[in-house]
Amino acid sequence: MKIALGSDHAGFELKDHLGRVLASWGHDVVDLGTSSASESVDYPDFGAAVGRAVASGECDLGVAVCGSGIGISIAANKVAGVRAAVVHDVTSAHLAREHNHANVLCLGSRVTGVSVAEEAVAAWLSATPQSGRHEGRIAKIAVLDQTENVTRGD
Repeated sequence: MKIALGSDHAGFELKDHLGRVLASWGHDVVDLGTSSASESVDYPDFGAAVGRAVASGECDLGVAVCGSGIGISIAANKVAGVRAAVVHDVTSAHLAREHNHANVLCLGSRVTGVSVAEEAVAAWLSATPQSGRHEGRIAKIAVLDQTENVTRGD
């Protein structure tokens, strides 16, 4: 699977670690930056980059990391077609993929330890998006992608 990876400076070390782990699991990792923990950068740039890579089909899924996971998820979710979910553990990661069809996983390096992050990514990747009632809800989100962007004038 081809996975987009991005972070701001606060998430750099966890992003870098997860990139190595994903590659060791056989995934093709596309690292969209940042390239340093020492230089302050803006999380919206990297959340949007991951979101665009997934929405365009360049990558199958994405993983984005900032200090809390919240800011980068908000940025990624501004890209139509992205369903970015902030997760804190295996259960929330699994449900994000199963129920919400999350195509971008967001983690907070300041709130999630390395081993929990690895386990969450593994759970998310192994989960299968469920059909049934979940598909109708995902369809409603897709409509919001179209109608809300038009309403805002994007």
